Amino acid sequence: MEFFKSQTHIHFMAMKKYTTGIALLLCITSLALLGIKGLNYGLEFTGGTQVELRFQAPIEAQEVQKTLQDAGLHATRAQHYGSTQDIILRLSDNNHSAESKTRTAINAAFSQKQQPVEIRRIEFVGSEVGQQLAEQGGIAVIVAILATMIYIALRFEYKFAISAALGLAHDALIVLGVFVLFQIEFDLAALAAVLAVVGYSLNDKIVVFDRVRENFRMMRQGTPEEVMDGALNQTLSRTIMTSFMTMLVVLALLIFGGESLFSFSLALCIGIAVGTYSSIFVASAMAIIFGLSRNDLLPKPKVVVDNRP
Repeated sequence: MEFFKSQTHIHFMAMKKYTTGIALLLCITSLALLGIKGLNYGLEFTGGTQVELRFQAPIEAQEVQKTLQDAGLHATRAQHYGSTQDIILRLSDNNHSAESKTRTAINAAFSQKQQPVEIRRIEFVGSEVGQQLAEQGGIAVIVAILATMIYIALRFEYKFAISAALGLAHDALIVLGVFVLFQIEFDLAALAAVLAVVGYSLNDKIVVFDRVRENFRMMRQGTPEEVMDGALNQTLSRTIMTSFMTMLVVLALLIFGGESLFSFSLALCIGIAVGTYSSIFVASAMAIIFGLSRNDLLPKPKVVVDNRP
């Protein structure tokens, strides 16, 4: 199925100065936000206490949070899991020895409201473990981008590898920038989404690069800009349809998945949008800016040495 009924003839490379300029501006803004405000790390990274509660009757998460706040316990998040009677609390308390105190305070808070509660589990995450997770998460993103560079360099050409890596870094930075701008909690689910975005965006770029290599063989008289425009127009329907259908699924997660899936689905939504943009306007334009030519992709002629006397 095609998104466009007829072949498009959009001159994408004529806009490369503007599109790469916008991408550069967004990346610089994201880096500035990361440096100035920083990510709002979740419990997994900062350390704290996670408590699982079960009530005898359905209860709103906001009501639980307010009851605890009135009792002097500040929950950074209260959300349902499984059913409307089950609540997960995330407390910023990093004192592991305060488990019994936390248990007593929770029981006392809901006893005053005449709401019997069962504390099913109290789990402590140390700040050192959280810091280690944050470092390992950053390393995972960098390793993923470097691995894709090596793969694309071996399959296509090093100019494509650098262009793809810059496009993937652009996608990850903008996702992180949005999380910083709105101070959305960045947890392990959001980190997993960033890694998923890198893989999703890479697939789009490989499809375009593969078509560019084919077009260099077929369009013998075309300039690199014309060949790139041809490849982008030929894959445009596929790119838009794939992104649209994926976005529908992720939007369903964002709307109906609840608070536990919010950061994951939001990061994916942003990543799919910016990944589609970078596949069309950033990675391809950077390859042209780096001087991609026909000789880079066409096989080198074999030199036959005649040793006959």
